[in-house]
Amino acid sequence: QVQLVESGGGLVQAGGSLRLSCAASRNIFTFNTMGWYRQAPGKQRELVATITSGGTTNYEDSVKGRFTISRDNAKNTVSLQMNSLKPEDTTVYYCNAESIFQHVYWGQGTQVTVSS
Repeated sequence: QVQLVESGGGLVQAGGSLRLSCAASRNIFTFNTMGWYRQAPGKQRELVATITSGGTTNYEDSVKGRFTISRDNAKNTVSLQMNSLKPEDTTVYYCNAESIFQHVYWGQGTQVTVSS
């Protein structure tokens, strides 16, 4: 069973920065894609950013230029650097991984709160 453990959420003022990290319980070379999603209460979970095993990245339009996703294969982690945070970025962020066999895994979520 794969475990994804997020860390780095918290409270920050608008314009500030946070860095989320996700540690996987196995070698992330086995994942085609890793990423971050977020879900506000009563809304569907939405993609924030993804990164493939080859390093190709994809971002949701509202975070382009502010967020950067990266992966460290040696440490089996994927991170999300979030700069210029806005109150509308406030929600729970989830780490995601999809294996080469198309199995999908989720972390437990970490809360990000941006105060105005």
